[in-house]
Formats: sequence, C-alpha cells, structure tokens
Amino acid sequence: MNRKYNIPVNSPLLNGNEKIYLNECIDTGWISSEGPFVKKFEEKLSAKVDQLHGIAVSSGTAALEIAIAALDIGKGDEVILPSHTIISCAQAIVKNRAIPVLIDNELDTWNMDVSQIEEKITDKTKAIMVVHLYGFPVDMDPILLIAKKHSLYIIEDTAQMLGQTYKGQPCGSFGDISTFSFYPNKVITTGEGGMCVTSNPEIASKCRSLRNLCFEDGDRFHHNNLGWNYRMTNLQAAIGVAQLEELENHVARKKEIGNLYYELLSENLNFTISPPKNEFSENIYWVVGIMISDGLKNNAKHYMSKLESLGIGTRPFFFPMHLQPVFKDYESFKCSDLSVSEKLHKYGFYIPCGLGITNNEIEIVSKELLTMFE
Repeated sequence: MNRKYNIPVNSPLLNGNEKIYLNECIDTGWISSEGPFVKKFEEKLSAKVDQLHGIAVSSGTAALEIAIAALDIGKGDEVILPSHTIISCAQAIVKNRAIPVLIDNELDTWNMDVSQIEEKITDKTKAIMVVHLYGFPVDMDPILLIAKKHSLYIIEDTAQMLGQTYKGQPCGSFGDISTFSFYPNKVITTGEGGMCVTSNPEIASKCRSLRNLCFEDGDRFHHNNLGWNYRMTNLQAAIGVAQLEELENHVARKKEIGNLYYELLSENLNFTISPPKNEFSENIYWVVGIMISDGLKNNAKHYMSKLESLGIGTRPFFFPMHLQPVFKDYESFKCSDLSVSEKLHKYGFYIPCGLGITNNEIEIVSKELLTMFE
C-alpha cells in the first residue's frame, strides 16, 4: 500500500517566546547549567504544582533515579509501582539496588490498580511510586491514606500529566517528591529534560547535590557521595520557560484534540477510546489511546502496521515490566497475575495527537481508522 499521508504520532508546538529566550542565552553566553533560565524554570514550574523547590535535570529518567536516591531508598528496600509503565520507573529502583514490587493496572482508567497496594506492603516497603498514565490521574485519596498509615514516601511520576488535576489539586503536588519529563511528546518540552519537585528542603538539597556529581560546597572536588552529571542546560531551560508560559493553551488544545477524536470514534464497538472525563478529573489527553476489543482476531500491532503503511504514525502502549527480558532473572518480577497490564500492551496503542496536529489531520486519522473496522 502506498503512503498517502505524513501524519507523525507527535509534533510539538514551539510558537511562543522560545526563539527570543534562546537568543538571549546566545547573546549573553549563558548556555551551560549555570545560566539564569534554569533557576527561573525551576521556580515557575514548582509553583505551578504547589511545591516549594524545583530541581531541573537532564531527563525524566534522571529525575526518577535522583528521586529514589534522595529518599535514601537502597539495598533491600521495596517500592510499589504498576507493571504497566515505562522502564525508567523500574530501572530507577533497580539501579539503586532496591526491589520493585509490581501491581496490576485498571482496564477502565489504564492507571495502577490502587486496591492492590496495601496487600503488597511489608516491613521492607519504603515508598509507593504513583505513575499517572495517558490522560487521567491515579486515584490519589486512597494512596494518601495508605502512605500515611504505613509511613511511606510517595514518589509521584507526573511525566505525562503536567497541567492535570485530581479533584482540583495539581498533579505533581501529592508526592514527597514528584518528577516530570519534558521530552517532545510531553505537554511542554525542552527537547530533552526533566525535573524533581518537592516541598522538603532536605530532599531538595540532596537532589541538587546528586544531579551535580555531589560536589561539596567550599571544597568542590572533595566527594563524600557519588552522584550524576544530570544537569539541565540554560538553553533547555529557556525553552522550558517559554513553553510554561503556554501551558494553559497547550492543555486546552490537548483536550480539544482528544474531544474531537472521541466525537468521531467513540461509537465504534470494535475498540474503545478514553472518555473526556471521569469522577476525578477531565481527561488531559496526553495521548489519545485506543483499546482494541479482545474479541477480535487481530491485536494492536496489526492495526498499527496498517496505519503506518498509510503514513499515519502510532505508538504502542507500554510493555509490562514483569515480562521485560532484562528483568527475567529478578525474582521480584516473577508475578503470577498481572493480566490487565498484559492486555493493555497487547490491545492498546495511541494515534497522532501532538500539539501540532490539525483538525483536518484528526479527521483523516479517524476516517482511516474507522475504515479498518468496517
């Protein structure tokens, strides 16, 4: 089949003050992590999510690794998280020699199944890693109660959910430490980049040290701990400040994209599309996800391939952590029933929904998708 279109799965939107702020970096010579836009970005983003401190880093993955280390989670400690998530979450735990404890996801929200958390808690449990996925936030109220009851940290992975709220409170505000990613497919982007946010000054201080090779104040090259060079550059932060100025517009556009797709696709019975709202929030539609009916003979890969042959980009849902080849020798990943996370991977994928997509392209994608299910 000949390519008919050129509709990527994501196209970022850079139509604010990005060029002005980048030129300022170049004109002043401040292009490294020492430049003033880094602090400005940290202050503005942390304030957006009701946290006191922001620590800008090189990626969302870096933010997760620093978060685990800053909480002194290490050898033998357990962290509860969903199996259906990006590998960065489990990797951050494993790299700090801690133990991931996996729970399944929900079929309706695609988020972690909160009802499974408490039964997984042991005397080794140190934290719950909350991962907000795809468009809706995780149900936070039960998690906050569980964490308080068992004196556990909450690590809130908010990579996909900047601008989203849970019952009116910003996602990213619930964690003892919360993390963000600014990869180009996120609601705001710095190209590559991430951030840790917290209201705990001690945790914030540890994060700043860990991202900067644990240089010592007053004796720079004397090291008592090992860290990373996970700094964000002033150039990246300049883009981030410009993007953050457009956050409300980006969120509004994301909702428009998702709502239009829902209007065009929701009546088809061969797949489901995430709805515009639930009892906790409006769908931010970080991505517009499709779940193929498991009664059909073909899985997500089949339909993704057909769309790709038309020049329409797609991306699969995450591959479950308990099935990852790299973790096959880890005892904690050998779980008996995480069937929903497996089903999400087998039947779920998302369609073009970047901020740069046009309504005409949304209509084209919808038309082609519906044609495949006639």
